[in-house]
Parts: sequence; C-alpha cells; structure tokens
Amino acid sequence: MAAFTCDIFIHAFFSLLALFVVRFVIVMMRIHNPNKKGPMNIRRANCKLMVVMGSGGHTYEMVQLIARLNEKYTPIVYIIAETDVNSEKKVHELETFKMIVKQGEGSYLIEKIPRSRELHQSWLSSVATTLYAIIYSIPLVLKHQPDLIICNGPGTCIPICAVAFLNSVVAIKKITIVYVESICRVKTLSLSGRILYYFADHFLVQWPQLFEKYPRSKYFGRLVS
Repeated sequence: MAAFTCDIFIHAFFSLLALFVVRFVIVMMRIHNPNKKGPMNIRRANCKLMVVMGSGGHTYEMVQLIARLNEKYTPIVYIIAETDVNSEKKVHELETFKMIVKQGEGSYLIEKIPRSRELHQSWLSSVATTLYAIIYSIPLVLKHQPDLIICNGPGTCIPICAVAFLNSVVAIKKITIVYVESICRVKTLSLSGRILYYFADHFLVQWPQLFEKYPRSKYFGRLVS
C-alpha cells in the first residue's frame, strides 16, 4: 500500500513537472514571437502598473519615464528596496507633481522588498539574498496582480520579474514585462539586462549600437535625457 501511494505521488510530481515545462516553453515562445503585438497598445480603460524603482541614476531615469505616461496607467504600485530612501522620496515628489500639474490622475502605493544585492556584496551571498527577495515578492505580485511591469534595473527588478514570469507560466495571469535599459549602457547590457533580455516581453534600448547587437530589443531613440 505504501509503495502504491509513493508511486502515485511520483507520477503526480512528474506529471506536474511535465506540465510546467510545457507551459514554460509556450510562454517563452510567445515572448520571442517577432509577430506579436506591441506592448503599449493596451486597449482597456485602465492598466494597473507596477514600477520597480532602482536607485541613483536608475531612479532618475524611471521618474522621467513615468512622468510621461497618460492617465490610463493607474493605479501605480511602486516597488522599492527597503534600504532605498532616496527612491521613496522621489516617488512622493513625482506623484505630488502629477497631482498639481495633471490634476491627480490616479492613485499610487509604495511596497518595499529586500534588496537583492547590496553594493560590494559578494556574488555568492547575493544568490541567497536574491532567492529571499523572490520569496518575499511572491505575495506582492499575487496581491496586486498588475497588468504591466516597467523596470530598468538594477537587481531589485529581478525578483519581481521572476515572480511575474512564473505567474504567467502557471497561468494565473499574463503580466507584461517591459525592461528599459539605462541610457548609460551604450555598448553592453547591464547584468539585469542580460538576464531579462530573454524573459521580458519587450526589451527597450536607448542606443543604436545595442539595438544592432541584440535583435530582440526595440529602439525608439533616447527615452530619457
């Protein structure tokens, strides 16, 4: 009886594993389909947006990107690393600006996650902290269920995007991931960019050199100044 029960569990495990692999392949094929429709052509009245803030220059660039979005991208959930005080301040300043200039088009919320990798942290230990950040990010993505995620690095975006990708694989909800590579990346991608180049639905670069080197990317000129 015990052996029979064990066989059932083993069969169920490998069946689920096979299903996961099939779903993984299907999602990857959709992502890498060159004939798919553009990411920004979302027809619904409102698009629930999740924005992953980096730090320093990444935050500066992201603020410029978000400030240009129209009123349908609401509500906005900002994801910030726990130790990133500056980004939280910039988010509040941006939303205050939008409220004054654009007459309060939408609502926003700030959520914090552990930082995947601190400055000068060893690569070995960053594996553990990244896994912890991914686990921490699971309830956030499941709670908010965004339609669209926009990120531009650094490592803070990896846990959120990993959970969003798995969300699509297990067919809970399709979440579109848009990665915008930093303008300071002229000839090579950042580490986050090299990872998300394969998993982001839409990968935007700001220099023609990168566009020529990475065929999956999209180039619309400089998106930030």
